[in-house]
Amino acid sequence: MAGGVGLAGLLLAAIGIYGVAAYTTALRTREIGIRMALGAHGRDVVGMVLRQGLSLVLVGTSIGLVLAMAASRLFVGLLFGMPPLDPAVFAGAALLFAAVGAAACFVPARRAARIDAMEALRAE
Repeated sequence: MAGGVGLAGLLLAAIGIYGVAAYTTALRTREIGIRMALGAHGRDVVGMVLRQGLSLVLVGTSIGLVLAMAASRLFVGLLFGMPPLDPAVFAGAALLFAAVGAAACFVPARRAARIDAMEALRAE
């Protein structure tokens, strides 16, 4: 049951990260169009969008790890045979959320790389 709740939380996190990345990319369409018109390559745009999205993932993961460490001390009675601060579990969770965040940011990043500079500049 705990695994199901964890997977549901992971799915909701991925959907949320995708939504924020897609929204901020859509807001920056004109800026991305200008960058493309001035000579930016698609990989530069992908890198820019991924850096922005992964910085949010890093902040969220850091806050989550701190809160999880604090909560693990409260729930030490429920952890049968596990130490409250198991580094492998915390590192695995952080890497899993980073991978999910990167995957969720990659789709809007690829979409941003395909923006036509002239169409973006004519918009509005």
